[in-house]
Amino acid sequence: MSVLKQGTTILTLDNGYHLWSHTDGDDDSIHLLALHGGPGGNHEYWENFHDELLKQGLNVQVHYYDQLGSWYSDQPDYSDPEIADKYLTYDYFLDEVEEVRQKLGIDKFYLIGQSWGGALTMMYALKYGEHLKGAIISSMVDNIDEYLEHQDAIRDEALAPEDAQFMRDCEKTGDWDNERYQKLVDILNAGYVDRKQPIAIRHLVPTMATPVYNAFQGDNEFVVTGKLKEWDVRDQIHNIDVPTLLTFGEHETMPLKSARRMAEVIPNAKLVTTPDGGHHHMIDNAPVYFKHLADYLRQVEDGTFNQ
Repeated sequence: MSVLKQGTTILTLDNGYHLWSHTDGDDDSIHLLALHGGPGGNHEYWENFHDELLKQGLNVQVHYYDQLGSWYSDQPDYSDPEIADKYLTYDYFLDEVEEVRQKLGIDKFYLIGQSWGGALTMMYALKYGEHLKGAIISSMVDNIDEYLEHQDAIRDEALAPEDAQFMRDCEKTGDWDNERYQKLVDILNAGYVDRKQPIAIRHLVPTMATPVYNAFQGDNEFVVTGKLKEWDVRDQIHNIDVPTLLTFGEHETMPLKSARRMAEVIPNAKLVTTPDGGHHHMIDNAPVYFKHLADYLRQVEDGTFNQ
């Protein structure tokens, strides 16, 4: 472990790779470990969580990191089949969370995951739940089938019929680089993923770890051709036994119908939604998102959650 100034730590994993991590806040009474989406995204949208929770009257120590292959962390040569087979797996990324927890020296903490990070949060709560005070699943459902059904509905809602059909035709033939297709993806992104599109998270160069993203998701958020096709823990989530907050945008890529069902199946869960929020509703409507999060943390801490 190499500690740099201003809360940044380079974690050396047992496999020899290095992960960039950062901790905001010096009051360690409440720990929140944050898992980014993608897979292959990065930590950026967690950078204001400590300050936003302070505005809500909570001093929370917020930990976040770039997963293996992502932005500031080591990027293995995934073109090597042996490396890809070993590290581009659900099990690897799940156990990476537990190793990060150990390296950071935290326990009895809250785990928050957005999108793909929400999938990791569900898996972590099922395998390593004894370490958790609570779990926050942000914009992620428990199976991919219902997600894909929702994608069809989104296209038909947002696009002209001929454009929606054009997207489906391109996907059947794998014509991902088609200019018209990518412009339609941009329209859907603006409506359902990044509705606010702040300048702060725009970059001169792409920051997505495309080898990781392509292996699990595919070309874009509205199609799944990778390993996420296998994602389905519907028959397991009833075993999540920690206080669980489900937080979704009201205008996003994930189906709210599935979120409502999950809130009923997980024994101690509550669903909150963010008006005018897309997939990144912590950015689209921050005041509502952070009030929901702070209320949850405060209620779990004082024993009144979901009463």
